[in-house]
Amino acid sequence: MGFEKHDLDFALVPAGLLLLSSYHAWLLYRIKRHPTTTVIGLNALNREIWVDTMMADGIKNGVLAVQTLRNNIMASTLLASTAITLSSLIGILVGSSGSGGAAAAIIYGDDSRMGSSVKYFAILVCFLIAFLFNVQSIRYYSHVSFLINVPAGKPGEGHSQWYVSQALNRASYFWSLGLRAFYFSFPLFLWTFGPIPMFLCCCIMIFTLYFLDIATTSYADTSLFLSLPRTVEKGCSPINQGSGKV
Repeated sequence: MGFEKHDLDFALVPAGLLLLSSYHAWLLYRIKRHPTTTVIGLNALNREIWVDTMMADGIKNGVLAVQTLRNNIMASTLLASTAITLSSLIGILVGSSGSGGAAAAIIYGDDSRMGSSVKYFAILVCFLIAFLFNVQSIRYYSHVSFLINVPAGKPGEGHSQWYVSQALNRASYFWSLGLRAFYFSFPLFLWTFGPIPMFLCCCIMIFTLYFLDIATTSYADTSLFLSLPRTVEKGCSPINQGSGKV
């Protein structure tokens, strides 16, 4: 039995998904073990400092904190609305898709009706996951908008800057995960044109995300954070305690 064009889907598509999954597994390891070498880790540390600063003088900084959180809520709402709208469009395409002969002529791969349904379903799942992550991001941002104006508690009183920082970081992590779901939709969309564009998109995306996720040497200097006054309890950093688990 010779090699047929639909066999490319069974080779290139899993390879592309494996590359993306491996990269994000490596990125998660860097965030957990070496947070100051990643943009996500550095942002988490800066958010802790921001919460400490805002809660140090709630009367002076309360309005600024709420406005900042409101902007983040609006951004998450926009992405959530976009995701659910695109999901509806994909659902319509799945319901009305047929075995188009003109489209099949430009696809070098599986162009069957079942294959098209699987591709559209994968994109639909991707957008639904993005919607759920952004909804969770809105949820945590809403919690923080109340907590940020509560007077900073003393260590051991239950409410503290660490708890607010943990909630804020989780909101940002859900935002990042929702954005990653949108990123994953690009190769899945190109999969509708064949497995070769999909695999090439995965490779290009990995190189692009690497430069967006990894901090340069100058930004990875931890002396800046060590020199700043901190009111968060020692050893309770959300990164070290795994608050980024979703």
